[in-house]
Amino acid sequence: MSGTATGPAWQGHERGTAEYRRILVALGFAGVATFAQLYSPQGILPIVARDLHVTAAQSALLISATTVGLAVGVLPWSWLAGRIGCLPAMRVALAAAVLLGAVGAVWPTFEGILVLRVLQGLSLGGVPALAITYLHEEIRPAHTAVAAATYVSGTTVGGLAGRILAAPFAELLGWRAGVGAVIVMCAAATVGFVLITPAPRGSRRSRATPAWVARAALANLRSAGMLVLFAQAFLLMGGFVTVYNYLAFRLERAPFGLDPFAVSLLFLAYLAGTYSSRQAGGAARRLGRTRVLVVSIAIMVVGVLLTLADSILWVIVGLVVFTAGFFGAHAIASGWVGTRASVGRAQAASLYNLFYYLGSSVVGWCGGLLYAASGWDATVALVAGLAVLAAVLACGYALRERSAANR
Repeated sequence: MSGTATGPAWQGHERGTAEYRRILVALGFAGVATFAQLYSPQGILPIVARDLHVTAAQSALLISATTVGLAVGVLPWSWLAGRIGCLPAMRVALAAAVLLGAVGAVWPTFEGILVLRVLQGLSLGGVPALAITYLHEEIRPAHTAVAAATYVSGTTVGGLAGRILAAPFAELLGWRAGVGAVIVMCAAATVGFVLITPAPRGSRRSRATPAWVARAALANLRSAGMLVLFAQAFLLMGGFVTVYNYLAFRLERAPFGLDPFAVSLLFLAYLAGTYSSRQAGGAARRLGRTRVLVVSIAIMVVGVLLTLADSILWVIVGLVVFTAGFFGAHAIASGWVGTRASVGRAQAASLYNLFYYLGSSVVGWCGGLLYAASGWDATVALVAGLAVLAAVLACGYALRERSAANR
């Protein structure tokens, strides 16, 4: 790879400069446009299920189909970014996703909508696959951990905005109107992203072939440390999506009896993730990544156990705690990938996202089967078990590294 006209001396924008702020604001818009589209049906799945005459697990395929597409798309996007640059690739990705989302909002059949959601996911894969790499290219290395955590906090705003905006429109005018309103918002966010991003200065072009991309990906898959980070993505995201996919079904029933708009307000718990992801980035600099990661996972477990209560107050508290823990852990793990990768940083980031969204798709769907068969208690046991496994893997690898360093 070779640098741009600025040459190898380019060290990245300093924190506090106008360009640094523009990049973070622009990535905030990209986060909104990506994650609002990705998760907008999640809070209205019961309405979708009734309107299209499908089961809870089938309706959740609207989320899983998109995340499968996203997971499949991350490596091709990393290759394309090497040819045209991260920023142009992200712009193409967002524009294509908005167009496909608009078509999906009016498509008449459930099967056709699923196909369009897969294609939309393929398009959306260009943003999370490249955003962290883009930060590493454009921002001074000393500030990338904080910048990555800030980007993750922005993605929480997107996920929240999509869910909150869709619900009132869906309740009044049908779920298609809810999803359509989100698409309009995402189109505006995409325009904001295109207009605000400064001209790239650290962008690198590559003549890498698909075979080279595959070799770089395999090199990361052979690294035990990277595999532990990829496992965090799969296990924690799988549990997170499971909770948010099926909690709405539980809360519509006794003893809660909440209507869809009231249920959608619970997604305000995402604001806890907006806060915790930034705090985790700062804490990692003081306490170390492993410690903050494991503490964040422990907070997740406490939170999901609190949702077992039959009191709506305790369910809300549990959801807030669970969400804060998840985004703290995700901010650490996702930022760590770019730092740890010794080869193929873009491919490493893409693999993290591949496992992240595979967890969302596979565990998110299987969690619905478990919920239908055994109820919320079993679902919570699954999510807590996945989180504990992630913590064990992280601690085990940290002890192995410490032992190797002391030899």
